[in-house]
Amino acid sequence: MSTKVYPLQFEPILKDRIWGGEKLKTVLNKPIVSEITGESWELSTVEGDVSVVANGLLKGKSLTELIDQSPNEILGTAVYARFGNQFPLLFKYLDAREDLSIQVHPNDKLAKERHNSFGKTEMWYVMQADTDARIIVGFKENSSKDEYLENLHSKTLVSILDDVKVKAGDVFFLETGTVHAIGAGLVVAEIQQTSDITYRLYDFDRVDAQGNKRELHVDLALDAINYNKVDTYKKYQTTSNQSNVVVDCPYFTTNFLPLDRKIEVSKNGDNFTVYMCIEGSFEIRFENVTYKYKKGDTVLIPADMHTYSLNGSASILEVFIL
Repeated sequence: MSTKVYPLQFEPILKDRIWGGEKLKTVLNKPIVSEITGESWELSTVEGDVSVVANGLLKGKSLTELIDQSPNEILGTAVYARFGNQFPLLFKYLDAREDLSIQVHPNDKLAKERHNSFGKTEMWYVMQADTDARIIVGFKENSSKDEYLENLHSKTLVSILDDVKVKAGDVFFLETGTVHAIGAGLVVAEIQQTSDITYRLYDFDRVDAQGNKRELHVDLALDAINYNKVDTYKKYQTTSNQSNVVVDCPYFTTNFLPLDRKIEVSKNGDNFTVYMCIEGSFEIRFENVTYKYKKGDTVLIPADMHTYSLNGSASILEVFIL
C-alpha cells in the first residue's frame, strides 16, 4: 500500500425499500433524499455494492481494492488466513417504517451449494423503537414443515411465530434458519456475514408503486428453516469504559462499549475492528491525528493500526473476528 493505514470511513450505500422511511436522516443523519430509504450499508463487499472510502488519502478507493493491495494490513493475518481476500462481514443501519417481510436465511452449506455465497448469521441492536414496536423471531413452539406450510397457505403464519415487543438497547442474535421479521417503528444496527441471500416467505400481500407483489421463495426456504423454538434475545453487561461481550459466535464477536473517558487500545495485527457509534460522539487518536465520530457513524480500524486511543461520551458496538 502506498500510504499508511488510518481509521477508515466509507460512503453509505443507501437503499430504498418498500418498508423504508426517513429516520436514517432524522435519527442517524444519513444523506437520504427519498421518503422510503430502508437501509444504509456502512461496510460492504457484496457484488455491486462495494463500499468506497470517504476520508483521507485513500478516499475514492474501494474496500475490495484496499484488501487486494494489502490484505494483511487491512484484514489482519488471522482473518486473511481464514477468509483470503474476502471481507467476511456486512454492516448496516435499517429504518423500518413498516413491517419487513417474514424471511429466513440459509446456512453456509446451503448458501454455498445454491448461490456460491456465505450463509447469513446476523444480529440486531435496536437503536430506536416506537411505542409497542415488535419483531418476529422464530416459532412460538417447536413446529414442523407441515404445520408451517398449512399456516403459510392459509395466511395464518404469524399466529405460530414468536412476536416480541422491543425497546432501544435490545439485542437479538439470529442464527441461520431462524424465521424473522423486523417490525414497524424500529431503527436497527445490523451485523451479519457477507451475504445478500434472503428467502422471503410472506410479505403481507403488499404491492409496490407499480402494483406488483415482491417475489416469494417458499420452496427454497423449506430446507433452510429451523422449525424449533429458538432463544434469540441476548443479555449483556454495560460496564463503562470496557468491552462487554454481547455476541460471541464463530462468525463475529460484538462488544458493547460505553465510553465516558479516554481509553487506550492495543492490538496485535491479527484482525480488523469495526466501531459503530450508536449513541453520543467519540474520537480516535492515532499517530498524533484526531478523528471524530458521531451517532450513526461506522469506522473500520485496519489490523495494522496497533495502538490508538478512544475518547468521548458514547455507546459503541465493537466488532471483530477471533
